[in-house]
Amino acid sequence: MSERYLKWMDRLYLLAMAIAGVSLLVMTIVIPIGIFSRYVLNRGESWPEPIAIICMVTFTFIGAAVGYRAGSHIAVNMLTDRLPETLKNLCARIVDLLMLLISALMFWYSFWLCIDLWEQPVAEFPILTSGESYLPLPVGSAILILFVLERLLFGSQEHRPVVLIGNHS
Repeated sequence: MSERYLKWMDRLYLLAMAIAGVSLLVMTIVIPIGIFSRYVLNRGESWPEPIAIICMVTFTFIGAAVGYRAGSHIAVNMLTDRLPETLKNLCARIVDLLMLLISALMFWYSFWLCIDLWEQPVAEFPILTSGESYLPLPVGSAILILFVLERLLFGSQEHRPVVLIGNHS
């Protein structure tokens, strides 16, 4: 059971990394298009800004889950590095439980935000509603919950081959 769960988390990790990467790429392409249109063509387009914002939100929330699983997030270990091993482990579990709580709260509130705004159109980008544009929040939170549960049940996954892709250290 555990190996099957870890394999699914590996697939989810790769998918989330690809989504975050594509959203970052699209954002870096769309922003210069908007700038070029506004300052060179003297015609401000309405669509680049909402697309860039959606890409930024997607990259932030889905990328945060990827960073958490890879252990590449910012961590201040000055205090915990000086603790005995048992207290280090206890602090790590407390942090994971707090991450689970925060992720669950983010999921809950962002889910209801999407529901409340589902029919509200985005004026600058009419093919999308506000609720749809906020979907990366509950999706990223759900992915983060799965990765936190994985860490609580099976320990850190920072050294799995799929997580080490691209690391040359």
